[in-house]
Amino acid sequence: MLILHHYPMSPFSEKIRAVLGFKQLAWQSVIIPVIMPKPDLTALTGGYRKTPVLQIGCDMYCDTTLICQVLEQLAPTHSLYPAQVNTALADILAQWADSALFWAAMGYNFQKAGLAELFDGLPAQVVKDFAADRSAMATGLARPRPLDATVAYRAYLQRLASLLEGQAFLLGKVPCIADFAAYHPLWFTRTQVPGLASILHTVPTVLRWMDRIEAYGHGEMSRLTATEAIAVSAAVIRAGGQNDSEFQDDHGIPLGSLVSVAAESFGSEPTVGVLVEATHKHYTLRREDPRAGVVRVHFPRIGYALRQEVAS
Repeated sequence: MLILHHYPMSPFSEKIRAVLGFKQLAWQSVIIPVIMPKPDLTALTGGYRKTPVLQIGCDMYCDTTLICQVLEQLAPTHSLYPAQVNTALADILAQWADSALFWAAMGYNFQKAGLAELFDGLPAQVVKDFAADRSAMATGLARPRPLDATVAYRAYLQRLASLLEGQAFLLGKVPCIADFAAYHPLWFTRTQVPGLASILHTVPTVLRWMDRIEAYGHGEMSRLTATEAIAVSAAVIRAGGQNDSEFQDDHGIPLGSLVSVAAESFGSEPTVGVLVEATHKHYTLRREDPRAGVVRVHFPRIGYALRQEVAS
């Protein structure tokens, strides 16, 4: 049972919703708050608050890079890494899209006109709370100003248009992980701040490509409450043992140690737990919660910092 903790206007959630549609998967939707506090989500993750989170039983997968890897393993048909595509190139392009392209797009989307459209009709306090929440998440992160972001966004859209000349998707005739990574920040412009979507009209090949991604839909979705999702985790009986066979030690921290994992940039709230896996691609922490029971929280290695903690 795939459970996605997300909210409708989240661009990274749209990335995963589109992947679920591409892979024709059934999943359950738990809608979480847009801003903190998120007590039901953090009961499962132990502190990680970014969106989305994929839950499978008592396993919580954080960051869309890792979520896509998990979905690929579970449903290898309609692959995100088709044989016709260079896997390394697809990953590099996806990483660029999730970082440089994303921040340029959001810098453009969140200019004054975009914010006015996004929060039209809502109380002024909602806008202030949202701005304060995102400012706290971005502490120490250098973000482009709207005018600089607009320049970069236009240039990046032209790059995408060049890639799409003569082919349906970014790296060939079929979609890959790079298509879904590049799609979601543009989706936000097109659907959440349509008053600013004229920037997309200069690249009609990109718009047609977006239509092709959108046509995959979101898979077969059903609703679940946060309480029900927490109960799913609590009901799992699992020892949560250490995975020594795939252990890759790059920090001198042995399995079984109390550690914290936190994003290196945006949304750096740490999750503390016992390190039970450290493979070449991900970390896994085991932690306990009064409501969720024994939970395993998974993070990708790239973009996340592992630190040893001192037991109190």
